[in-house]
Amino acid sequence: MGPTASGKTELAIDIASKINSHIHNIDSRQIYIDMNIGTAKPTAAQQKQVKHFLIDLCLPSKPINLHAFQAIAKESIERELKQKKLTLLVGGSGLYLQALIGGLNPPAVPPQKFLRDQLQKIEKNERHNLLKSCDPFSAERIHPEDSVRIIRALEVFYATGKMFSQQKNLKSTPWKVLELGLNPSNLIARIQDRTKKMYKNGLIEETKDLINKYGNDLQLLQTIGYGEARSIINGKINYEEALEITIKRTCQLAKRQKTWFRNKHNPKLLEDKKELPDALASIYEVLG
Repeated sequence: MGPTASGKTELAIDIASKINSHIHNIDSRQIYIDMNIGTAKPTAAQQKQVKHFLIDLCLPSKPINLHAFQAIAKESIERELKQKKLTLLVGGSGLYLQALIGGLNPPAVPPQKFLRDQLQKIEKNERHNLLKSCDPFSAERIHPEDSVRIIRALEVFYATGKMFSQQKNLKSTPWKVLELGLNPSNLIARIQDRTKKMYKNGLIEETKDLINKYGNDLQLLQTIGYGEARSIINGKINYEEALEITIKRTCQLAKRQKTWFRNKHNPKLLEDKKELPDALASIYEVLG
């Protein structure tokens, strides 16, 4: 685990190659087909090196909720454990990780399309204030820019009459878990470099394809990178402005991720430039 752009994918591939294991993706956007560059999804070449599960699960126009992802992921992980005895879970989506290794039991409320459409029409600050009024605990934890999670929390509240924050019950997980964390000292530089590469490697073209396939109002086009690329396409901002905003939003996300991992997990933090030997030493110690 670790914040965005910390090097999780590359390290996981190195580890999996050494211990003869596969990788389970725990990134909330890499589960979607056609969203590759903007999500920093492992490339086709990387996926050939080591088999990845839980990637390209569904279309962006048919998103799945956390409860559905949890069910799919648990089945896949159990199948892998029977064959390989161990597997690597890799990602920076804290809620998704907690749903698997932290015993989180999310509410099984299916998507409410009509309600989501109505909430999409509301300004983001107004949506966040609405969440404050009905679920202040969730509002405190969810950033006002995180439209996807705000809408989901409101959806659960309106469907059940109960606060989303009160429904996330914890139960024990059946697996023995070793948590390894990345937090490189040059994270901001890594974010800047990766963001520039995303734009150069076709983020705007990928966003155009998503708009052509799924429409300009696709909810996932509000997320980091895609939102700014769409604004370029729609003539609202220029390339340099988009780049600056994407870097800023990504840094804000990384800060929230680090706070989450610090409060919700207790990973062994791997030292800069010694990540692979440190990780392998910890794994072999646990495996005996």
